[in-house]
Amino acid sequence: MTTIKGTRGYMAPEWRTTNIITEKLDVYSFGVVILEMLCGRKVFDRSLREESWYLLSVFEECWEHGTLLDMVDKHNEDMQEHNTEVVEMMKVASWCLQTNLKRRPSMSVVVKVLEGVMHVESNLDYNFTDPRIQETEVGDEGELTLLSSSLLSGPR
Repeated sequence: MTTIKGTRGYMAPEWRTTNIITEKLDVYSFGVVILEMLCGRKVFDRSLREESWYLLSVFEECWEHGTLLDMVDKHNEDMQEHNTEVVEMMKVASWCLQTNLKRRPSMSVVVKVLEGVMHVESNLDYNFTDPRIQETEVGDEGELTLLSSSLLSGPR
């Protein structure tokens, strides 16, 4: 039997509850990596004060308070100078991090957004950490591309 392994913080919430592998697992992980690059830190950082250990909790709080730029890597001049683009990339990350996997884009759609051909969906859920409201049911499998654990997300 083949099993998938992943690093804590990068695995999509549905993996913990269903163990079903879809193309949306990679999308979620990509959202985490985007945030790490923009913020200049790892998804878990225990060198910070306890309420800041988990990057997605910080992201959620900053989104609620309209302080997203407070998260941006203060040691990276490019990030500081291009704050409009940074916030746009945070929106891409938000879309990738939707707890409801049906609301996440495919990687091919993410690429189109990065190329400027499409825009990020505007009606997003910015609650990334409250497990009580996570709708991670796979539901109709016809809506998703189920993958074997030996395959990666398909080409665009």
